[in-house]
Amino acid sequence: MSGAEILVGYDGSPDSAVALRWALDEAAHSGRPVRLAYVFEWATMVGWLGPGVAPGVWPDDSARREVERLVHRAAGDTANAHPDLDITGEVIDGPPAFMLQERSAESALLVLGSRGHGGFVGLLVGSTTVTVTAHAHCPVVVVRAPAGNVPAGSADGPVVVGVDGSEQSLVALGFAAERAAQRRVPLRVIRAWSPQGAGDAAGNIDERLAGERTALAESLAPWRHTFPGLDATVEVAVGSPASMLVEASDGAQLVTVGTRGRGGLRGMLLGSVSQQLIQHARCPVAVVRER
Repeated sequence: MSGAEILVGYDGSPDSAVALRWALDEAAHSGRPVRLAYVFEWATMVGWLGPGVAPGVWPDDSARREVERLVHRAAGDTANAHPDLDITGEVIDGPPAFMLQERSAESALLVLGSRGHGGFVGLLVGSTTVTVTAHAHCPVVVVRAPAGNVPAGSADGPVVVGVDGSEQSLVALGFAAERAAQRRVPLRVIRAWSPQGAGDAAGNIDERLAGERTALAESLAPWRHTFPGLDATVEVAVGSPASMLVEASDGAQLVTVGTRGRGGLRGMLLGSVSQQLIQHARCPVAVVRER
């Protein structure tokens, strides 16, 4: 097994179950151990509602014991179903977003469902997921459970990555190239380009797009060398980055972006493209930052 673990935010909800399945697939390819983590927040326990437990009165030790049984049962059942993987579970006390952020510093990857048991109907992505994605110290993969509890995306679809030349996007490119190589699926490297002014008049657009493709191919070159069998294509088109990547997520198995691109404002930890993707992508989304 490789060293640092894959940490999965788990609370027994359908979204966390699908996130666990994605993490197990990643572990099968990477050889990393998997840890299920339920973050139990005592401070909010006026009347606890959770899987298989009636409302309790604060403080309610029985609620935490039930959570421990839930997590260890899930970890045990998962380990029995996947004897070749190293799978453990634990309950962590504290505010969920803060504790997951802290634990991400020692994790290789953090995998979250888009909403847990505390999510509101109609809210596509929960507040904990958005906060952790913005502040985590390692890459975060957000997995949504669509109807039927079947993961979005295609198991043999490509890995998609958005690259705009920023440092964050180049880190995301390396993450995506490694996943595509591990899974032996194509890598689609996408750049959205928009005319910047009079110098980008209609007659110059084809020439500018060709220059952008050349720059994108140069960014990809080191990863082609690292993974000689990598099947990768570069695509540049005029359009909105978020719209292009959401469209490309249809049929993909993973879409990857940096936390912020060239358009990001200093101090804004999660860029608009990243936020649009975790809300609207039709496959799991990886948001990658440099440690």
